[in-house]
Amino acid sequence: MVSAPKHIVSWVGTQILPHEADVRRWLLRARLGRDDVEDILQESYCRMAELASVDHISSPRAYFFTVARNIALMRLRRARIVSMESVDEIDRLEISSDLPSPEQVTMARSDLARLKRVIAALPARCRQIFEMRRIEGLPQKEIARIMGLSEHIIENDAAKALRLIMKAVASEDSRFQPQKEFKRGTDAGRI
Repeated sequence: MVSAPKHIVSWVGTQILPHEADVRRWLLRARLGRDDVEDILQESYCRMAELASVDHISSPRAYFFTVARNIALMRLRRARIVSMESVDEIDRLEISSDLPSPEQVTMARSDLARLKRVIAALPARCRQIFEMRRIEGLPQKEIARIMGLSEHIIENDAAKALRLIMKAVASEDSRFQPQKEFKRGTDAGRI
């Protein structure tokens, strides 16, 4: 290995070394392990030893922090890269996906279509207020101004719309609940 020019070694010793403790503390505050911090500091010194000139560096302290930061970021990026063997192992674990299944997508679409039908069946003013409040996200005061109604009426109609929607959805859900099974002997003779 070729040693660094004497003027670079001298510059590192006088301009960089006094800031090592500050850079170390800064890296430790970034929740890096002690070994990682020491490696980053050593790699920073190696990079600076490779410099041909230091004339372009106006703030050695800032330069030291920047070099250390860049090395830390590069290490983090490398740590995120996963080997192909690791990917194969993950696939073998059969971990469930966060993506919805086709059945879940179909059910969600069905629920959305049902909700749209229920909203469309609301009385006109209730529907308009509900859509402005819940879908468009307008504040009550703004809806009252747009419709030329009092805030009290807007509040009441929004609550009424919500009650009607909940009632319609609940009644549809109850239609699809499984019926009680007949028990032999007790209900057999009754119709």
